[in-house]
Amino acid sequence: MNYSQLSKEEKLNIQNLGQLKASGYVSRSVKDELRDNLIQKLKNKENPFPEIWGYEDTVIPELERAILSKHNINLLGLRGQAKTRIARLMIHLLDDIIPVIKGSELNDDPLSPLSYYGKNLIENKGDETPIEWWSKEDRFTEKLATPDVSVADLVGDIDPIKAATNKLSYSDERVIHYGLIPRSHRSIFVINELPDLQPRIQVALFNILQEGDIQIRGFKLRLPLDIQFVFTANPEDYTNRGSIVTPLKDRIESQIITHYPKEIEVAKKITLQEANIKEEQSAAIVSNTLADNLIEQVAFEARESEFVDEKSGVSARLTISAMENLYSSAERRMLVNQEEKTYIRVSDLMGTIPAITGKIELVYEGEQEGAGEVAQSLISKAIRSQFIKIYPSPEKVRKDDDNPYQYILEWFGNGHNIDLLNDASIKIYQNTLDQIPTLRALVEKLNTDLMEEEIFYHMEFVLHGLAEFSQLSKHAIASKTSFSDLLSGMMNFSASDFDDDEE
Repeated sequence: MNYSQLSKEEKLNIQNLGQLKASGYVSRSVKDELRDNLIQKLKNKENPFPEIWGYEDTVIPELERAILSKHNINLLGLRGQAKTRIARLMIHLLDDIIPVIKGSELNDDPLSPLSYYGKNLIENKGDETPIEWWSKEDRFTEKLATPDVSVADLVGDIDPIKAATNKLSYSDERVIHYGLIPRSHRSIFVINELPDLQPRIQVALFNILQEGDIQIRGFKLRLPLDIQFVFTANPEDYTNRGSIVTPLKDRIESQIITHYPKEIEVAKKITLQEANIKEEQSAAIVSNTLADNLIEQVAFEARESEFVDEKSGVSARLTISAMENLYSSAERRMLVNQEEKTYIRVSDLMGTIPAITGKIELVYEGEQEGAGEVAQSLISKAIRSQFIKIYPSPEKVRKDDDNPYQYILEWFGNGHNIDLLNDASIKIYQNTLDQIPTLRALVEKLNTDLMEEEIFYHMEFVLHGLAEFSQLSKHAIASKTSFSDLLSGMMNFSASDFDDDEE
C-alpha cells in the first residue's frame, strides 16, 4: 500500500498504529512537508499565496526560497503590510491531515513520539495504539508578543496540581505543564511583534530554535520539537518599544522585508478584497474607477506627507476603512432621501476623514495642524494628483486660447455659484451640476464610455480639481460644499469672518 496515494477518506479509516504502519506512512518534518508541497505547487504553476497582491516579484519569491531552504522566517515591515496574512496562508502548504497519537498533548508522531504519554502508550499497546487525524487548519498557533508574556506561557512550567493529583515527585517530567511552543509540535508557530517580547523571554527561544532543548524550572529535556517558526516585526518597534536580541536574530535564518503597494492598481485590489462592503450596499450603491483611485491616492499622499510620521507608516487599513466609510456616506444619503439606489460622489470623501485621522501618526508639525486638517489636506492632494492624470492641468492651459475650462470659469466669474448639499437627492444633485454650461461637454469630450452616474461624478470632480488648482473658490462646511468665483469667494469668506468677529 502506498500512503501517498490514499485519499483523505481512506486515511481517516486508519485507527491504530498497526494500520498506519501497514499503509506505508513515513514520518516527515513540518519543514519538509512545507518544502515538498511548495515544490509541487510551483511545478503545477499554482499560486501558493493567493490573495496577496504586490509581492509577486519581491516578497513571495524570497518567502519561497526560505521555505525551500527550510528556514525559520522573520517578516519585517511597517504596519498593514500583510505580514500576519502571509504567515496564516502558509497553512495551505501543509498536508490536509496528519496522524497523531490519540490524547497526546504534544501531538506525537505515532512513529516518533516525544512525550512520556506517547512513549508509554506505544510500549503498553504496541500496534493497537489508537491514533487520530489532525487537520492543517489546527496546525497553526499564533501569539501576540506583549510585555506580560512569560516563559511559562511559551515553554511551560511545573504544575503542582498535577504532582499532587497523580502523587508524583517534582523530579518527574509528568508534572510539567507544557506551554504554547511544545504544544505546537509538528505545526506552524507565529509570534507577532517580536520586539515587544522582553529580552529575557527571547533568550528562552535560543535553544528551541537551534538545538531543540527546553529548560523548565531545572528540568533539561531533550525535545527535538518539529516547528516552523514565523516571526513578524515592525522596524518602528526597534526604537519605540524594544528590539530583537542579536543571538535570537542570528538564529532566524531568513529575514524578509515587506513593503507597501507601489502602484495604485495593486493597492485597489487589496482594498476591494478586504473592505467589508455589505451585499445590500454593493447592490444599491454604484462606485467607479476614479472614486477607487482617489481613496488609494490618499494613502499614497499620506506616505509622502511631511506631517505624517514616515517611520510609523500608513497601513492598508486606512484605505480599507475609508472605502467602507465612502459606501456608508452614500448609503446614509440614500436612506435620508428614501431612494432605492444611489452612487458615490466626490463630496463623500469628506465622510472618510474619521477613517484617515485614526490611521496616521503625526509628527510635531502635523500635531500643530491638527489631525482633521491634515486629513483634509491629504484629500486635496489626492484630488490634485488624480486630476492631472485625466484632465489638462489648469495651471498650464490658463493662458491658452483654447482653455477647456474658460466657459466654466467665466460662468462663475459672472456672479454665479452653486451649493452641493451633502444630503441632496440624485435629482437635485444632477440639476445643480447641469446648471454649469459646458461642464458636461468637457467631461464627455475627455472621457469616453462613461456611465451616466460616472459623468456626474466627473462633473463634480472637475469643480473640485479647479478649486484645488486655485481656479475656483471652494468652501466646505458640515452640510454642503460651495463653489464660486475665486475673487468673490475670497471676499465673501473674509466678510463672513468679519461678521462673526463682530458678533
